[in-house]
Amino acid sequence: MDKQFEKGRTITQEDGTIMVIFDGKLHNWEGPALIPEGNKRKREYYLNGIKYSESDWKERVRGREGLPWYKGGSAKARF
Repeated sequence: MDKQFEKGRTITQEDGTIMVIFDGKLHNWEGPALIPEGNKRKREYYLNGIKYSESDWKERVRGREGLPWYKGGSAKARF
């Protein structure tokens, strides 16, 4: 079950803009998916083409690992 996903493709444009594209959409689990003109202060975070604020993106990345609520130890105690 150790399924490895390929990373997004990084594209750098002539003006210095850095984009990470996966499956035709802006997407990056490791950091910002769009850095306009190479300016890290203007970074933008995307998951599956949907733009998130930095705090929302961090919350979604943090919650992607682990078991779902129905597979946890507390769910087994109810049955």
